[in-house]
Amino acid sequence: MSRHNELGAKGELLALEYLEKKGYSILEINWHFEKSEVDIIAKDKNTLVIAEVKTRSTSVFGQPEDSVGKTKQELLAMAAEEYLEQNNLDLDVRFDIISVLFKNNEVKVYHIEDAFFPFE
Repeated sequence: MSRHNELGAKGELLALEYLEKKGYSILEINWHFEKSEVDIIAKDKNTLVIAEVKTRSTSVFGQPEDSVGKTKQELLAMAAEEYLEQNNLDLDVRFDIISVLFKNNEVKVYHIEDAFFPFE
């Protein structure tokens, strides 16, 4: 596994642990639909949470969450609609970003709830 992929896997594991500690129910990890991969699908009370995890070892080029662009947001929205349909769910949907930054032997995890609203 390349170093980049190892870093991403570590970030996703930390994000999972973080959400579980907050009491979220994890439904899916790395769920695929067409061109989209949803890092984490979870349930927070009566809300389906579509979480994109972004992990970086430096913030020189911006914060990890800054890299979730419009195209990715649209793909996540389509995947969320499909997931709801496939599982016959009638839930509100929230799009979160979990930003993980490994810097100077420290790890910082930021959970950004309602990070974007692709349905507007």
